[in-house]
Amino acid sequence: MRRVLGSLVALFAALAAFGVGLAPAHAAGPRPVVFVHGYTGSASNWVTAMSVFRAAGYSSGQLFAYEYNSYGDNKQNAAGLASYVDQVKSRTGASQVDIVNHSMGGLVSQYYLKILNGNPSVAHLASIAGANHGTTYASACTIYETCRQMLPGSSFVQQISAGDETPGGTQYATWYSPCDGIIIPYTSTRLDGANNHLVACQTHIGYLTDAVVLGAIAQFTKG
Repeated sequence: MRRVLGSLVALFAALAAFGVGLAPAHAAGPRPVVFVHGYTGSASNWVTAMSVFRAAGYSSGQLFAYEYNSYGDNKQNAAGLASYVDQVKSRTGASQVDIVNHSMGGLVSQYYLKILNGNPSVAHLASIAGANHGTTYASACTIYETCRQMLPGSSFVQQISAGDETPGGTQYATWYSPCDGIIIPYTSTRLDGANNHLVACQTHIGYLTDAVVLGAIAQFTKG
């Protein structure tokens, strides 16, 4: 027994000398992705997207959906996103995540990256029909703070769009379409400095099951 213990001690010492850690290594692969839903949305919005991302080489353990209160305050929602990203980084061991947002999730994401200095934690941001400069459609629900913040020209929109719209080392891309119907004007999604993709005709909700667009986004985040 003493000889066996001595051999084990020698083995551990040799491993330490060569810098081989005994803690489990994190699997190589794409960065974790955090999906951020839109107004009245939920994690269930991303079922198709996660399926497409898994087909593109992601594991289920790399795909996360952040949920927030659609009727509260997008500043608080952005703070919640910041906390959620930190949790994902801690859980996966990744130094950065990628964010994929839809609709009002664009406002939440932009506030996190730009105002709360989330850029260092985000390698890629993909905005699908994001309300990045607001939408007049939000006038139908101004009883809620989030909708008032989503109106074009609101103080919230002015704050996130002032100056550089794509700051830091994050790579930005957007997907927008004249057939959207909810983001009005549909060009509101575009961000100066981003790779902006015009989709010939896709509805606002249709994006969530559009395997072609979602596949393009999966390739973008893996870049």
